[in-house]
Amino acid sequence: MMGIFKNKVAIVTGAARGIGAAIVKRFVSEGAKVAILDVNLAGAEELANQINRIKGSVIALKCDVSNPLEVESAFHEVIEQFGKLDILVNNAGVIRDNLLFKMSEDDWDTVIDVHLKGAFLCSREAQKYMVSQKSGNIINISSISALGNRGQVNYSSAKAGLQGMTRTMAIELGPFGINVNAIAPGFIETEMTMATAERMGMTLEEFTNLLLKDLSIKRVGQPEDIASAAAFLSSDDASYITGQILYVAGRTTV
Repeated sequence: MMGIFKNKVAIVTGAARGIGAAIVKRFVSEGAKVAILDVNLAGAEELANQINRIKGSVIALKCDVSNPLEVESAFHEVIEQFGKLDILVNNAGVIRDNLLFKMSEDDWDTVIDVHLKGAFLCSREAQKYMVSQKSGNIINISSISALGNRGQVNYSSAKAGLQGMTRTMAIELGPFGINVNAIAPGFIETEMTMATAERMGMTLEEFTNLLLKDLSIKRVGQPEDIASAAAFLSSDDASYITGQILYVAGRTTV
């Protein structure tokens, strides 16, 4: 698959670390020019510099994906620097886990705004450029939590919403040569999963051993597993795939 993204330009949101960072590295290894959009500009710049020192063309831009003005400005800057946009990965996300009776409106609003509103704003901006060039790929990062998960009524709702958004955007944008798909990761070892373990009063090792019991593939998922799926769905090999939800979870989903 080497070089499958030669002359392609990608935006990956929330990519200063974790899954997003792995996707950036994979895309660059395949020849893409990549823009990292993140509220953590220092982290995004550190990753961009790290990649550019070796080989790559990566820029880092500060962007709150739930802010329409910042989204518009960031996308405009990407077009100014790279000339076009071929791939958007809506990866930005946060968690504010709590049981329903303890969950505040702010916990709800923050998660819904970043995941759902953020993906909406970025996709709406991306399609302006993709429709005119009659091609493009949009990947939404959902989660196995879309099927329901205790203590995550906000996160589960947002991730399930992304699946509905994916199918609907695929219907609307398909006639313009734009494919829209979603990846639903299972347990992937990132800083976010460490925070979930802490919330449950467990060490990461205890949390991992608990989850491994339900997995068919007896290992913890890595960010690179999701990056591989994103690379495939964004490639020409997946040109006849749209509106699909790909679970990358080491298990069946029911």
